[in-house]
Amino acid sequence: MIETAAAFILEGKLVALPTETVYGLGANIFNENAVLEIFRVKRRPADNPLIVHVASLQQAMSLMLDVPMYFEELTNRFWPGPLTLVVQKNAAVLDCVTAGLASVALRMPDHSLTREVIRKAGVAIAAPSANISGRPSPTNAADVLEEMGDTITAVLDGGPCRLGIESTVLDLTGAVPVLLRPGSITREDIEAVIQTNVIIGHMSERQPQSPGMKYRHYSPRTPFRLLACEGNDSAPITTEIARYHSLGKKVALIAPENFSSTKVEAFFSLGNGAPVEYARLLYSALRTLDKAGVDVILCPAIPEEGIGCAVMNRLRKAEGRHTENAV
Repeated sequence: MIETAAAFILEGKLVALPTETVYGLGANIFNENAVLEIFRVKRRPADNPLIVHVASLQQAMSLMLDVPMYFEELTNRFWPGPLTLVVQKNAAVLDCVTAGLASVALRMPDHSLTREVIRKAGVAIAAPSANISGRPSPTNAADVLEEMGDTITAVLDGGPCRLGIESTVLDLTGAVPVLLRPGSITREDIEAVIQTNVIIGHMSERQPQSPGMKYRHYSPRTPFRLLACEGNDSAPITTEIARYHSLGKKVALIAPENFSSTKVEAFFSLGNGAPVEYARLLYSALRTLDKAGVDVILCPAIPEEGIGCAVMNRLRKAEGRHTENAV
């Protein structure tokens, strides 16, 4: 399977690949037609740059103009892993990969199958999430097949994704590191390694420097609402459920297992409710309940601490598409 996937990549075809975060839709970064096909099948905006996946530091450096400050400390600590580093690109990187930006986003995935595909192919692979843009990212091969179908050539099944949310993205192109997208590697984790403050990036109407900044993401088709909820206090949730029921609406709930007795039409358990469980199970929950025939999906918020910042980032973006239409 690895050899076949690598051969497809070299032929300019699209292959869905497993990572520790989500499944990515892979293409040879040196094949312009293949890269443009990613944008076409995902219906991805042309100004949204792709993340390039590498199998070694040498491969990463072959795509960079120079080695920025903090690059070695961060890669020594977090690669392979869910950290994407934005650096100045060199002439080897096609503009279509970076949406015309002078920078390129690089990461080394912590999944042996995908790193081996990259090694066998001998080329770095652009691999945004293997879903239609705006939808929840896929965290297993079945989700990829259901959504992408015959628009891609193959899916390399590496089992369920271990982390479940996209990588942290850190911009190293300026004098101070800028966090463009939160992920499983937290701001505090990064600052502990580089011993300097990290700035939080904000998106205006300009072109995004990273996936996940400008456009709505992670949204189910069913209206989704995020509810403030202190600890195990279920009162805000039961009150809101009762309001929807009074309007004749069917309700689904994504929540920790201790909410399982709540009277709703569909329930998806987030286990013990720890932030890592939210992250690991969130997209599966959204995809599952999107097919449950309900009118709205509800989910309690969690504290924005550590990985909770990344989870809340995804939850807010999932809610954004439907906020105006929610009852």
